[in-house]
Order: sequence, then C-alpha cells, then structure tokens
Amino acid sequence: MKTFHALALGAALLAPVSAHAGSSDGKWQIKVLGSAVLPDGKITKVERDLIGLPAGSQAKASNNAVPTLAAEYFFTPHISAETICCTSAHHVTGAGALAGAGLVDHAILVPATLTLKYHLPLPGGIKPYIGAGPALYLWLGERAGAGAQGLGAARVRLSNEVGAAVQAGVDIPLGDAGFGLSLDAKKYWVKTTAHFTTATGVEALTTRHKIDAWILSAGVAYRF
Repeated sequence: MKTFHALALGAALLAPVSAHAGSSDGKWQIKVLGSAVLPDGKITKVERDLIGLPAGSQAKASNNAVPTLAAEYFFTPHISAETICCTSAHHVTGAGALAGAGLVDHAILVPATLTLKYHLPLPGGIKPYIGAGPALYLWLGERAGAGAQGLGAARVRLSNEVGAAVQAGVDIPLGDAGFGLSLDAKKYWVKTTAHFTTATGVEALTTRHKIDAWILSAGVAYRF
C-alpha cells in the first residue's frame, strides 16, 4: 500500500511537468531567431517642398541584423497564428541627386506583425509553411540627419502605418521533444510619410515613401 501511495504521489507531482513538456504536436511554439532586416524602398511622392529638393532626389535605408522572438499558436495541426517581436535601427541616406546625404538618423522600426499560417507536414516531421497577415510599422526615436539639417530641416517624424506581409519557411524537428530549427522569410508592403520641420516648427518637406522590406530569419524553436 505504501508503494502504491508513493507511485500515486509521484504521478501527481509529474503531471504538471508532463502537461508542459515539449512535444512536436504541442499547441504553442516559441522561436528565437537571428534576422536580417533589409529595407527596399524609395520616395514615391513629394507632397510639400519648401527647401527646394534637387531634381532626381531619392532615398534608401540601411540594412540591419537583429535578434527576433516569435510566438505561435496552433489551432489545428495545419493552421496557426504567429506574431514576432523585434526592433531594428536604420539610417536613411540620399540617393540620386542626394547621394550620400544623411536624411534620417537612427530611426527605430518595430514591425508589429500577425500572420495566419498553413503548414504542410512532410515525412520526418518537416513542416514547410506559408502565411499572410497585417503589419504595423511603428517608428521611434528618428532624428534629422546631417544632410537634412544642411537643407534646413531640424526635426523629422515618420508616420506609423498599417500594411501587409507574406511569409514562407520551414520548421525542422530535432527529435520528438519539441526542439527544432526554423528558417523564415517575410516580405512587407508598408508605406510611411516623412515630415521634416524647421527649428521654428514649419513643415518644410513632406515625402511619401514605400518600405517593402524583407526580414530573413533563422534560429531554434521549441514547441510544447
């Protein structure tokens, strides 16, 4: 009888652990990734110009590499929803007639993204997937670069806007304890408006931009 009670107590103590143990069929998956953030954008429209931009002026943003955390919930073995958390700092420089001029210094991008994904299980537990959903670009801490200041703009603000994202990737299991490797690519279509103002608060330049960035990621996953 004592042996039975000991086994029962052990099972009771292990039950919460087992419920949260890693599993290749778990409802939740967490990913820790390294991501390359590759903006692909340009000025699409000059809405206001009191400083006289040279003809043929363009802009481009710098690339960056950052850590990324992804959280995913599986509604079914094939359907899940995923969100990511990361920040990425970028500089915007001139191109074309403004080549080399610093326009925006140290703008921090938060690409808030929610995608609905479809997974296709293959032999060996490998699961390629595709997904799509809305994305919100949040901009923090942007400052006017030296080139913009030379044109008379003391401050700059980038508008937060909603766009769309698509993704494709693959999850590769490492055994059956929930661990795995993940490769992921996301393509974004989001716009922003840059508002350049003078030291006296006059909006001297307003430019519309598209920022069709890529985020390419690789890392480890844990499903439970």
